[in-house]
Amino acid sequence: MGRSLKKGPYVDERLMAKVDRNLRNGGRDPLKTWARDCTIVPEFISQTFLIHNGKQFVRLYVTENMVGHKLGEF
Repeated sequence: MGRSLKKGPYVDERLMAKVDRNLRNGGRDPLKTWARDCTIVPEFISQTFLIHNGKQFVRLYVTENMVGHKLGEF
């Protein structure tokens, strides 16, 4: 069952703040996150994430085709 359209996609606020900070600084540093249930939004395109899978961090580079999916799917 999906999330209500009225509520919109779930995006972790702390992760969004990290992405904004990374974009402002022009940094290409990978962003560590444990939020696998976070929806990929257009602001995440061309960012590199280190997503924790319970044991280790998996590197993920976000492209346009990934928008609308969850971080944990990849």
